[in-house]
Amino acid sequence: MAQETYRVGENCVVQSQIPLSGLTSFRVGGPAEWLVFPRQLSDLQASLEWAKQRDLPITFLGAGSNLLISDRGLPGLVVCTRYLRQAEFDESKGQVWASAGEPLATLAWKAAKRGWQGLEWAVGIPGTVGGAVVMNAGAHGACTADILVSADILDPSGNCSQLYPEDLGFQYRTSVLQGDSRLVTHAVLQLKPGSDRQAVMAATAADLKQRRTTQPYHLPSCGSVFRNPTPHSAGWLIEQAGLKGYQIGNAQVSTQHANFILNCGGATASDILRLIRHVQHQVETRWALPLKPEVKILGEFQLA
Repeated sequence: MAQETYRVGENCVVQSQIPLSGLTSFRVGGPAEWLVFPRQLSDLQASLEWAKQRDLPITFLGAGSNLLISDRGLPGLVVCTRYLRQAEFDESKGQVWASAGEPLATLAWKAAKRGWQGLEWAVGIPGTVGGAVVMNAGAHGACTADILVSADILDPSGNCSQLYPEDLGFQYRTSVLQGDSRLVTHAVLQLKPGSDRQAVMAATAADLKQRRTTQPYHLPSCGSVFRNPTPHSAGWLIEQAGLKGYQIGNAQVSTQHANFILNCGGATASDILRLIRHVQHQVETRWALPLKPEVKILGEFQLA
């Protein structure tokens, strides 16, 4: 099928039939019917208007680090926000204003180099600021809800609004924006400036080292697949069920950390979803505990 393009902004083009596998950390996923990479708010609004005029469904894609996209791809317009990158530090308030596509790890290092505390935990998370707000990303006992001041939101009609933590219904790894049609465009985070720069740098580096020594980074994955069902960790439950190293197709439960599923090369999205379902079944059979996916599953799947 021949590719089509439409210009919707000064430097913004909508393209057809673009593979999504290269835009997800799992490295799987079929094509987007339409794909756009807005670089500023006006491009984003123009893209949404373009989709609205054609009555197309809209899917937002950030770093692609917490997604499993069907091998069939996605219908409608996929809006990839990873080029909406900007961060401004307000010394007087100790706050940072960041665009949705700003990588969390990059922002954590920017803060550390200024001697600002509060984002050390985020240095190993392969996501963006927008995604962190939506899913209340966290690590090492800290989370986005702890430091969020406000979030700028864009609805499908192109209207902007501002929400505050009390509006977002934050819970463990989720918010009211999860599965919502609204998009985070910017967020303001409250940090602690004036700290010892070398100490913050060291703490940030230590968090990253701890993450990299306990979690697999040598093969494509989405990070943690399942939410932790208190009081146990999902990884412990999966390991106790004897599933470390279990493989379907080229998708494998990591032998290093059981809450990671790895693409060992050539895995399909269906392989990964079958493995997710198998792990859920085995853990529930043994422990009578349902494992809820942390990964967002998009598109149509046909599993035998």
